[in-house]
Amino acid sequence: MRKPVLYGADYSVYVRIARLALLEKGVEHELAALDIFAEGGAPEWYRELHPFGRIPAFEHDGFHLFETSAITRYVDEAFAGPALQPEEPRRRAVMNQIIGLLDAYAYRAMVWDIYVETVSKSKSGSEVDQARVDAAIPIAEKSLATLARLGHGGRWLVGDELSLADLHAAPIFAYFAKAPIAAPMLDRYGELRAWWERIQAQPSFASTEPTS
Repeated sequence: MRKPVLYGADYSVYVRIARLALLEKGVEHELAALDIFAEGGAPEWYRELHPFGRIPAFEHDGFHLFETSAITRYVDEAFAGPALQPEEPRRRAVMNQIIGLLDAYAYRAMVWDIYVETVSKSKSGSEVDQARVDAAIPIAEKSLATLARLGHGGRWLVGDELSLADLHAAPIFAYFAKAPIAAPMLDRYGELRAWWERIQAQPSFASTEPTS
């Protein structure tokens, strides 16, 4: 049986989420580099793996998937290793709720509207869209407050066991935390700040630090 292949670029939040799941399960895999922002975009052959030309896409022994949540759930359920989804229905529901709010609200505001505008553009000398930043700050604040409220008081976001919710959040926080305004916002939520320090210490997190 061939080892799984993950297609994408290491700078991608969603590729990193999938890589974290694979590493936490102890699954040997290949990262097939694919940069959708390169000139010309995604190559035509890649449309067979992801019809919308986004990353990541996943292949395992002739089985293909796209969409990060589908990939990470498959990885958790198809391979041996520590479970990354709670068995208890309510905890699993909260995990899925956290993943949903990260995708729907936090990712755009915290990564594209805050990190890209205040860090990436500043480094490149591009003009910062301050209106975009200002509009994103309340969404980021509400996202942090909601994550803190939904926590079950354990070591991780939904209790004492690492879950897909943690792996989904970590790459988003990794970019957001580089923004100057992030630290004072995080400091308002002690347990969330402690979680952020804890997830950074995971070997899987360190080994997936983007190189580009």
